Amino acid sequence: MKTIGNLIWLLFGGIFIAIEYLISSIILFVTIIGIPFALQTLKLAELALWPFGKETRSVDKGTGCLSTVMNLIWILTGGIWICMSHLFFGILLGITIIGIPFAKQHFKLAGLALTPFGREIVNK
Repeated sequence: MKTIGNLIWLLFGGIFIAIEYLISSIILFVTIIGIPFALQTLKLAELALWPFGKETRSVDKGTGCLSTVMNLIWILTGGIWICMSHLFFGILLGITIIGIPFAKQHFKLAGLALTPFGREIVNK
């Protein structure tokens, strides 16, 4: 069932979302300061490409407050808008019964888009 959901997701926009994240990663990799943010957009691209059967969880590493500071910078420099767009599409898809599974994937992407630092993607 996850494979069918992922194939439908890809056909109806998932591939475009992943390509947008990949392009932004390439642009961010050009600068040294943008490399940590490029890695996070690659994480978003991975989840946007094949979201069914995956979840995000917090990583308990000894990074101190670095991930908090990086998440704050992320939110202020565009992460909030990425999150809002996924929330918008999630609400839009959630209106229909058939769109609810896809709305749940957008909500998953919204959570990762808001605070990507200190999170990882795992298979269920």
